[in-house]
Amino acid sequence: MQVLVAGGTGFIGTELCAELDERGHDVTALSRNPDEGDLPADVSRVSGDVTDYDSIVDTVAGHDAVVNLVSLSPLYQPPDGLDHETVHAGGTANLVRAAEEHDVDRFLQMSALDADPNGPTDFIRAKGRAETLVTDSRLEWTIVRPSVVFGDGGEFLEFTKLVTTPYVTGLPGGGETRFQPIWVGDLVPLLASALEDARHVGQRYELAGPQIVTLADATELLYEAEDKSVTILPIPSALTKVGLKAVGPVPFVPFGPDQARSLELNNTVVTNDVTAFGVTEDDLQTVGAYLGLNGHGQWDPQRLSA
Repeated sequence: MQVLVAGGTGFIGTELCAELDERGHDVTALSRNPDEGDLPADVSRVSGDVTDYDSIVDTVAGHDAVVNLVSLSPLYQPPDGLDHETVHAGGTANLVRAAEEHDVDRFLQMSALDADPNGPTDFIRAKGRAETLVTDSRLEWTIVRPSVVFGDGGEFLEFTKLVTTPYVTGLPGGGETRFQPIWVGDLVPLLASALEDARHVGQRYELAGPQIVTLADATELLYEAEDKSVTILPIPSALTKVGLKAVGPVPFVPFGPDQARSLELNNTVVTNDVTAFGVTEDDLQTVGAYLGLNGHGQWDPQRLSA
């Protein structure tokens, strides 16, 4: 297939482009900054902004499939001039329109757990509206809703380390929000298979890792991997919200009230749809194994920002 990966130079995009290239597809990575990212030599790079239809419409032409990985983080405030509605809903609308105009066969949309146009955060609402745009299209679509994705270059563990300290640290609500992180190396083959196999057309999949991990758990694992202890002190969520409303985003972290709400939302699945791809949770890597704990792998603290 001729596959266009929007967001192809990002954290997940670089891994997916490499996977698709290895499977024999002709891959093009679309990005606002196409020179970024470590991509195989056979993967083409092209400049384009999904929020600007004219910058992508000609690129979509000639492709059999489009993958939309373009996303803003739910953990950080959007950069100046961008917002979740414009990027997620508006960007998806432009990709869908271009794909329909050029008779693209397959469309794979990266969404998020609990995406809902009436959801509690800007991120969740915009992701929900984007899903509706995809399902209302005439494209042969597949939607994947992963829990948080971790791996080299991922933001979940980086964010956790950014907002904590070793030995003693505070977390809203004691860090009891639950996640089910999936390793990028496990997720990407599922995405490629979702694109290749016609049985996945018209399906929406919720994908997660093998273990439920709280934010407190992630904090403890991070510092255990560095041979450091940590005691977590609970910060009442109400106090966190009051403080953010009073002073705005945390000065050294682009983190505001909407991001605080996202940390109150559990990010786990009822049924893990990895089984739809012939995979079981026992086949998936845990956060602890990734960090080099339990005798698996080698932990490199340089993977994360200091």
